[in-house]
Amino acid sequence: MGKKVKNIRPTPNELDPLIHERLRLGILSALAVQEALSFTELRDLLQTTDGNLSVQARKLESAGYVTCDKRFEDRKPRSTYRLSSAGRAALESYLETLSSLLPGLEQLRGRKTAAIGASIAPLPSHG
Repeated sequence: MGKKVKNIRPTPNELDPLIHERLRLGILSALAVQEALSFTELRDLLQTTDGNLSVQARKLESAGYVTCDKRFEDRKPRSTYRLSSAGRAALESYLETLSSLLPGLEQLRGRKTAAIGASIAPLPSHG
């Protein structure tokens, strides 16, 4: 008797739920391509409210995925966010898991074309 081969494809449950939320994924993605962004820059980029960004950024900070440097410039508070090494590793792992869940682009394009062609049926004639 041969051994059963385990399916090594990940399941959606293996995606990091902390990153999977839309705004938190947006924060990490933005910080992955920019060394640092201010609170205002993140808020405007992600088109969200101060309160929502504050809550979601704090969750990422608590997890160690981002760092926040708070200081004053011209008597105004300025928060600057950076992606931590743990956050970069978590984002890379998340993206690897997500990409392994999805078919390749060429495969997807091929299926889409075949599915569209197979699903088109002639209209019934109205006598």
